[in-house]
Amino acid sequence: MNPPPLQFPSIREGEIFGREKVKRLIVGISGATGAIYGIRLLEVLGKSNVETHLVITEAAQKTILMETDWKVEKVKSLAKVTYDIQNIGADIASGSFQSEGMVVIPCSIKSLSAIANSFNVNLLIRAADVAIKEKRRLVLVVRETPLHKGHLTLMMNLADMGVVILPPIPAFYHHPKTIDDIVNHTIGKILDLFGINHHLFNRWGSAPLKHILKKKGFKD
Repeated sequence: MNPPPLQFPSIREGEIFGREKVKRLIVGISGATGAIYGIRLLEVLGKSNVETHLVITEAAQKTILMETDWKVEKVKSLAKVTYDIQNIGADIASGSFQSEGMVVIPCSIKSLSAIANSFNVNLLIRAADVAIKEKRRLVLVVRETPLHKGHLTLMMNLADMGVVILPPIPAFYHHPKTIDDIVNHTIGKILDLFGINHHLFNRWGSAPLKHILKKKGFKD
């Protein structure tokens, strides 16, 4: 006896494309030093129209407490949605969950290695693997120095897969005055990669920088 044919719900006219897609960004915070980078990104995105989905590793929770005055629950409250690191059935574990991509900030070498080898040991790694396979933007803010050949090889392999490697290397052309200025520059570079408008630092060629250089005797 043949099984009954599969029944699919009918799609009424006008429902094929649905409503306008919400701009979502997945943020992963791993255990490398530099937890403030992840926190600042969440703070900035909280003032935008971007819906943030956050996953924090166990090591990152310790780093947050060791390096900053933030409580982990307060950091989680900055995101629209927060997931348990072991919840491999979470929304962000599936490619059918649409997003602009993902940022791992900071990204430890352990997480870098797991992502490079598709070793989906937790939700952060799985979400990053999904971003790669779905051809979405994945930015890894790798925080380690110095780097040996193994580290660089992993980065090269990921770059070959389209992953953006963005170490938090400070720039000084914008004349930073505080640590916040340095942190904000890295955050601004990340936002640029996702087409998110911001005014976190003075860009090269901007009027404020031209004014500073002019006072130093430089001409346009």
